[in-house]
Amino acid sequence: MNDWQRRVAGAIGIVAATLLSYALVYQWGMQAYEDRSVLYIQALQVVIEAVTTAGFGSHAPWSSPQMNAMVLFMNLTGVLFVFLAVPLFAVPVLRDAFEQRPPETFAGADHIVLAPHTSRIEALIDELEAQGRDYVLLEPRRERAKALHVDGYPVVHGDPESVSALKRVGLRAASALVVDGRDEVDTSVILSARELSDEIQTVAVIEDEALEPYHRMAGTDHVLSPRQLLGKGLAGEIPFLLRMKGDTTIGIGENLEVAELDIEAGSPLCDQTIGELRLRERFGVDVIGAWFGGTFESPVGPETTVDCRARLLVSGAPERIQALRREDSSTLQLRKRQRVIVVGYGQSGRAAVDMLADTEARLTIIDAKERPDVDVVGDARDPRVYEEANAKTADAIIIDLDDDTTTLFATLIARDANPDAHIVARANEEENERKIYRAGADYVQSLATISGRMMAATVLDKEEVLSFQTKIDVVRLPVGRLAGRTLAGEDVRARTGCTVVAAIRDGDVITSLDPETFVFEDEDRLVIVGTDEGVQRFEEHFLP
Repeated sequence: MNDWQRRVAGAIGIVAATLLSYALVYQWGMQAYEDRSVLYIQALQVVIEAVTTAGFGSHAPWSSPQMNAMVLFMNLTGVLFVFLAVPLFAVPVLRDAFEQRPPETFAGADHIVLAPHTSRIEALIDELEAQGRDYVLLEPRRERAKALHVDGYPVVHGDPESVSALKRVGLRAASALVVDGRDEVDTSVILSARELSDEIQTVAVIEDEALEPYHRMAGTDHVLSPRQLLGKGLAGEIPFLLRMKGDTTIGIGENLEVAELDIEAGSPLCDQTIGELRLRERFGVDVIGAWFGGTFESPVGPETTVDCRARLLVSGAPERIQALRREDSSTLQLRKRQRVIVVGYGQSGRAAVDMLADTEARLTIIDAKERPDVDVVGDARDPRVYEEANAKTADAIIIDLDDDTTTLFATLIARDANPDAHIVARANEEENERKIYRAGADYVQSLATISGRMMAATVLDKEEVLSFQTKIDVVRLPVGRLAGRTLAGEDVRARTGCTVVAAIRDGDVITSLDPETFVFEDEDRLVIVGTDEGVQRFEEHFLP
């Protein structure tokens, strides 16, 4: 029984019970106050006439004030029924008549089915729209589906576990299915999809890496675990522990690397302008851009000051990048046995701890639950927890929590407890990154961003992502409409905000790209560096 059926049945029951009860009272009142005996059916007739205000027949008028009061009350009851019927029935009917409801089916071919809508799926949608790929959302929550439809998303309301719902979104004609629900639900969705098609590419985003074998058994082609990758990425952002290992370095061929370089307090590179650093003359590396307080700037002029806790994005030969790292770390590497506090010991928190176990760091783990290896049990929003963990002596603090509001508060407390610590934090929603930076974090990585990049790299064939963990995109793309043209002639950097750092031609990586004279060929592939938005602009301008 649906909501409308329950509503109608309930209303009929209430009205019937009211009329029958009034008839009994009326029959008794006529005998007691009017000294007249009436049949029950006659009493019911009078009650219906009174409630509907259709008239009272031969029973009117009544001599007793009690019966006149009762008839008046029955009249008011009828009016009350009318007023209740308007919000219960008339308003919903009118609302449903004018409300925008999502379509029941989706007709398409070579599209991508996404189920359900999440922040990580939203990041993937940005990538799909940038490349002009068709997609449809299969959303099990009715109100959420309505809201998405109003916002302009192609969406169908239905249960992704249902074969009939998958049919309604044209799964057999789709190129891929991406699921991002609960792990156990996702396996059910994949099994339902396999009943319709053995050929469709299936992608599942999982919370628990240990469940990957069961997703494979269910028929999932690609099982992605962004939480573990995020945890490792957060650990890799502690500059004085891992920078010499090059964890934020992306190799492009044998003679070119793109690297992110943190500038810490005490570094010889701190508080100088780009012109004063003379990185190209001294180290043979080029500055592509820089992060300042969570905002990426590219290009950066020679007058730009590199303050402490800035992050440079540079490219150059591997040995030159390593020489620059040694210069940046020359004063920091003298410190040994750094103290690192990890706040949150979930899936990604454990991945961060596992990565730090290979270093000389002394770890203190904080978690809300008592678990093996947890040193301090308590709420991340409680300043006393940080006092117990002796946060004031920590060199770095990793905040890896499931809720962004809690992360914001924890970052404020951690920064207050230790103004000099290097704080690395996780954002679950991309829109909260800036707020966490303002709360005092030195580096923030978005789970949704990493997930979106991983999913896009899996289901799209144009873009080859070289790294998911960096704050910028480093991707390989086809040459597209740049074939036969030069970088200067197309003004690529100004139009897109991206930097083309290399071209791959016949298996060779060409890094000496003179903007004025180097002409791209049809079969070239380009290595592009830029933000998500910049890469999307490049694809819009130059890819078919």
